[in-house]
Amino acid sequence: MSEKVLMLGNEAFARGAYEAGCKVSAAYPGTPSTEISENIIRYNEIYSEWSPNEKVAMEVAIGASIIGVRSLASMKHVGLNVAADPLFTASYIGVNGGLVVIVADDPGLYSSQNEQDTRAVARAAKIPVLEPSDSAEAKDFVKFAYDLSEKYDTPVIVRSTTRLSHSQGLVELNDRIDTSDKPYIRNAAKNVMMPGNAKGRHLVVESREMALIKDSCDFPINTVEYKDNKIGVITSGIPYQYVKEALPEASVLKLGIVNPLPRGLIEEFASKVDTLYVIEELDPIIEEQVKSWGIDAIGKDILTVQGEYSANMLRRAIKGEQISLSAAEDVPNRPPILCPGCPHRSVYTVLKRLKLRAAGDIGCYTLGAVAPLGVVDTTICMGASISSLHGMEKAKGKEYIKDWVAVIGDGTFLHTGINSLMNMVYNKGTGTVLILDNSTTGMTGHQDHAATGKTLMGEATYSVDLEKLCKAVGVPHVYVVDAFDTKKLEKTIKEAVAMDEIAVIIAQAPCVLLDKSPVTKQYHIEQDKCKLCGLCMKPGCPAITKKENGEIEINDTMCDGCGLCVDLCKFNAIKSV
Repeated sequence: MSEKVLMLGNEAFARGAYEAGCKVSAAYPGTPSTEISENIIRYNEIYSEWSPNEKVAMEVAIGASIIGVRSLASMKHVGLNVAADPLFTASYIGVNGGLVVIVADDPGLYSSQNEQDTRAVARAAKIPVLEPSDSAEAKDFVKFAYDLSEKYDTPVIVRSTTRLSHSQGLVELNDRIDTSDKPYIRNAAKNVMMPGNAKGRHLVVESREMALIKDSCDFPINTVEYKDNKIGVITSGIPYQYVKEALPEASVLKLGIVNPLPRGLIEEFASKVDTLYVIEELDPIIEEQVKSWGIDAIGKDILTVQGEYSANMLRRAIKGEQISLSAAEDVPNRPPILCPGCPHRSVYTVLKRLKLRAAGDIGCYTLGAVAPLGVVDTTICMGASISSLHGMEKAKGKEYIKDWVAVIGDGTFLHTGINSLMNMVYNKGTGTVLILDNSTTGMTGHQDHAATGKTLMGEATYSVDLEKLCKAVGVPHVYVVDAFDTKKLEKTIKEAVAMDEIAVIIAQAPCVLLDKSPVTKQYHIEQDKCKLCGLCMKPGCPAITKKENGEIEINDTMCDGCGLCVDLCKFNAIKSV
């Protein structure tokens, strides 16, 4: 008897790749997809890496596929934008060994800058998309995706969402499939996408699409549950779980493949129900196609295109039930904050003191946009801080950006920030760039990158020297400063923004959560010396609070001993314990 275990969706995706005989996995960390790669390293049969960005990860997986092995690329939805260039061309090239791309969307914006729907990207790229609804299907659909990939000569996307990636379900463990490597046969007409070859391959893609539309009607990953024919629901993925809870009496067509759609199966199901609903999170991808075939359906006219769905939402919208708010829904918002001892807080405190604005980037340091720091004015996408600062300078001139800096983390700098810095140098820009080097990819849970000296598989490796890298691309002024040395940091920033040249300041201090050893240095406030000026509270450290009697105190269970408050106190009232 095979073993069944509880697994997160992301664990199950990793298990599916293992059981399917995958041999190469490449990814860039991004919530909610990060744990896929962190679980793949449990399987020694799979080579796994953190690539510097999603484009590179996709290209690594494509290369492995071309040479004949099953490969995997995984990323979050906005990472798919970065990887779109090679992905769209891979659709034309097809595969040799199976190529699967797991993409995790984020309905509800738990950790992302938009609610992009991967299915829309896949339609444009003409790549099939499978969408599991629980952990068991997450594993099984990955295995099915590899077979589909090789049968139809195409990359296959398996779409997840935050709810699926981070919820648990029972998964049946099976043995790894013994897949032989496909022989590599040189074929320029298939693998070299110059215009003449691409024209021929486009015909192949369209033929493949038509075959999938027809054949997918019989795919076992699509299931039909006929009950009361008064209500029929077409759905997929996590929303299927909400449909089953809210509408247990309804007939349901659960689609395992959501691009291209199995038209014949959908038309047959629609003909057997009186009222048809299409229930899908985010964009009306299924609904619009169904309606274009002349089928009456109800969807986004009563349901939202924003955020996650729930069983209660469906009860309200379809059944008209008045559902009171649950305790969880009634809880006040608790915005995220920088951790006690975070080096970013020190940097932002200095920037605020100097009344500078920051073009921001993606990472923990985005929290510099909120009170009480309020320094970051823009956040667009990975690497955009430097490029947007350059655009500001070209639009308004050197003097205008004397009040601005760009801030970017070390991982994000290596992701796409280095390209932006090269552009700034090449196009004779000016401006000050702060690389907030905390020695990790912090917001996604402390993954290594090319400057940490360690691979995803735990092996020691060459560590990129950020200072030398900046100098190598032509930056004339590069400074390395301790992020907690506020006096030196302030002096360096003042000098840098006054220049009419590019300056890079690397503010170094490791993420406080990297070191798991006990805190050996903490601080307390001597109340007889404290003047209640509140300067120590301005950076918003959660370890420092004001009591009901007006006294300011440091919570010793939270203090990490960074010393920023000591730097700020003008009355020598804060002492080390």
